[in-house]
This record gives sequence, C-alpha cells and structure tokens, in this order.
Amino acid sequence: MRSMTGYGIASYAADGRECTVEVKSVNHRFLDVSVRAPRALAFIEDIIRKAIAARIARGHVDVFVNYHNDREDARTVIMDEPLLRAYLRAFDSAAAVVIQTGVEQSAVVRPTLFELSQIPELMRTDSAPEDRTAVTELCEHALGEALDELTAMRETEGAALRVDMNEHLAELDGLRARIEAVAPMIISEYRDKLRQRIHDAIDSSYDPQRLDAGMGRNSIISGASGTESPLQMEVAILADRAAIDEELTRLSSHIDQMRRMISSDQLVGRKLDFLVQELNREINTIGSKSINSDVTRLVVDSKSEIEKLREQIQNIE
Repeated sequence: MRSMTGYGIASYAADGRECTVEVKSVNHRFLDVSVRAPRALAFIEDIIRKAIAARIARGHVDVFVNYHNDREDARTVIMDEPLLRAYLRAFDSAAAVVIQTGVEQSAVVRPTLFELSQIPELMRTDSAPEDRTAVTELCEHALGEALDELTAMRETEGAALRVDMNEHLAELDGLRARIEAVAPMIISEYRDKLRQRIHDAIDSSYDPQRLDAGMGRNSIISGASGTESPLQMEVAILADRAAIDEELTRLSSHIDQMRRMISSDQLVGRKLDFLVQELNREINTIGSKSINSDVTRLVVDSKSEIEKLREQIQNIE
C-alpha cells in the first residue's frame, strides 16, 4: 500500500549535457500530471506523462525539468550582416563629413571589430537544435531515478498508514462487538415503548399477553395464521425495523475486507474509498434503528473511527 504523497529528485549527465528531474505528488482523486520543462524540451513532456502513468495510478504529480547543455556546439553566434554593412556605410558617411570640415583623413579612425560587437542587436547568441534522442535518454534516466525515490517515500508512508488503519479497524470492530452484545435489548425496548404508548392511548384496556404474542416474529412474518390483528402487525413491523443483525453482519464483513485489502500488495485506494462509505452507511442505519442510549453512544464512537479511516484513505493510492 502506498501513500499519494511523495518527493523525488535525480540528476543525470552525459556527453556535456545534464538533466535534473524533480517530482512531487500529493492527494488527488485521479492521476493528474503537470510538467514544467524548458521550452526547448517541449517534445519531452508527452514521454514524461506516459512514464509517470506507467508507475503511478492516483495523485497530483508536479514534474520540474532543468536542463543544461555545455557542449561547444550547443550555442551559435549570429551576426546581422545587413545591419553591419549599414553601420559601416554610416561610419564612412560620417567620416566624409568630418574630413570636409578640414580634419586630416588620417585622423579619422574607423571602429574596431570589438567596438562594432558592442552595438545592440548586431550580434546575438542562439541555442543550437537539440539532439532529441540524446536528450530523451538523458531525461528518462533522471526521471526513472526520481520516480524510484518518490515511490520509496510513498511506500514508507503507506506502511505507516497501514499500521494506523489497522488500529482504527480494531477499535471499530470492538465497538461493533459491543453493539452486537446490546442488540437483543433493542427489540425489548421497542416492545416496552409500544406498551407504554398503547397504555397511554387506551388507558390499560388491552391484553398484555396478546401484545407479547405479537412479538413472535417467525409466525407473523410467515403468515401462518393469516389472522394477525393490527396490533400484532404493528409490533411485527416495529420488531423488524429494530433488528440490526443484518447491518452488524455486513459491518463485520466490510471490516474484514478492508483488513485484507490494506494487507495486499495491490493498489486499493479506490476500493477502500468505496468500503468506508459502506461502513458509514451500515453504522448510520444501526443508529437510526436504535433507541438504546448505549447503542447510540457506540454508534457515535464508531462514526468517529470511520471518519479517521476516511481521512487516511484520502491519501492512499
């Protein structure tokens, strides 16, 4: 299991060229890659995206590429010849004007090449076209090492998340067991509550034995007699609504599945995200069915553990 948070950086140099790749990743629902590279290396962006997609399933990944080329043929000096000729003609014209004023021709000095090179826009340097094959190999090597470092960090954090999640699952399973122990009391409390409501409504003019008979859910649900009174039917419906056996069973199953997932070597972030929603759904159903104060407190504690699990799962690839 791996976290979605990590960092890696690596440099690789060969034949006068050097490439440094820095990779950072944080939480994201899907894979989202952002590449920042020199303009001259725009052709490498698609290669970087594919390499990352082959190794990372989820997370926002920022990639920074720095490149230096110190080869002799890396840059060229370009002189604007038409502009130079125009300057020389201008100098000759200026010299002729000066001579006409009586200055000796020998006193008129033409500008040196160095002086000419200081003229703005007359000479400039430019980068030579890059060898795409050589640059691609260089950057792929640096990217691979940076991803190795990032993956190692994500796995280290993932191991810590696994330990923490197992602790929360153990706590949640303990709360589930305590709810299961109290669960038989829920139907009894429904029965007592219904008795009190009927007592208040009809001033004790009912048969308690008949009401108790209505709690025989097996016969009511099966419809064996076919002559159930409205009271018996109401009790059966309430008893069915109060039962939380199915929710407890599913809750236990989800906890077991989650334990197996976080112990596997697969990418389970999305599956865990689904399971934690199911855990929350079951515990909410239990809370809505119960009027028992002890169960209500246990449900609140369970929700707290589920929320802690949810926060951790948001960072799992």
